[in-house]
Amino acid sequence: MPNTRGARRVDPVDRAHLTGLSRPSPPIHRYAPSSHLTDLVDRFWIPVWSLAEPSTQSTLQHPVCLVVVSNTYARFYGVARGRSSVTLEGDGWAVGTMLTPGAGRLLLGRSVATVTDRWVDLDTVLSSDHADLVGRVRAAMAPDPDDADAHADAIEVTEQWLATHLPVDEQGLLVNELVTWLRDHPDATRVSDMAREVGLTERSLQRLVEQRLGLSPKWLAQRRRLHDAVEALKAGTTGLADMAATLGYTDQAHFTHDFRTVTGMTPGEFLRDQPGAVTPPRG
Repeated sequence: MPNTRGARRVDPVDRAHLTGLSRPSPPIHRYAPSSHLTDLVDRFWIPVWSLAEPSTQSTLQHPVCLVVVSNTYARFYGVARGRSSVTLEGDGWAVGTMLTPGAGRLLLGRSVATVTDRWVDLDTVLSSDHADLVGRVRAAMAPDPDDADAHADAIEVTEQWLATHLPVDEQGLLVNELVTWLRDHPDATRVSDMAREVGLTERSLQRLVEQRLGLSPKWLAQRRRLHDAVEALKAGTTGLADMAATLGYTDQAHFTHDFRTVTGMTPGEFLRDQPGAVTPPRG
């Protein structure tokens, strides 16, 4: 039985979430997977909401696929290359599984490029042996979506299904290694550096990342850079020109253009919407 009851809470991984005073997030419970699933699963997250007005939640998705079972839908998400958004309404909950970078293809059974920028019904991904997964997760959550025991039960059901996709293959582990290395090396922006790190030619790396993530190595570096920017802005960094230089941009204008193109707002606008923000220069 997975060790989820009394589960270990995971510190929020907030770099992907475009939250602010005008874009609050509902309470989110986060849990680490059981130890035997860490090559396959990054974490579970369970938001629970009760809203008088609709609220749109936006993220810059990590380079991973997602499995989401809510009280109204069940989906398998490919990676959104731009900003991804979902509108929450009324009372609801979701049990989300953030996979590792190399895991999506194993669950989907084909190249993840086929679901880039879109989702498919989870029923189309489930095998006949686990066709009741969605119903079992909903039954676990039904008594009280805020209850930790309900979360543990829902995660246990999900982990039973996920475990049938082990072990993660060698290419999947290589993709996991690449994304972790890239996250820990903010100066790495060249495809040649990534290829050298994982011992592949640039062409082989391109093909691997396309098949396993539906992306390009260049996109991986750009998304990591935007995540770094979001993290710095949430921390209250106000020197936008210095931030642009630290992130590897030639100037602040290029940083502002990239950030606005993907998020729909400038770095300055995002910063001014953060709790306790000191008004920065415009841009």
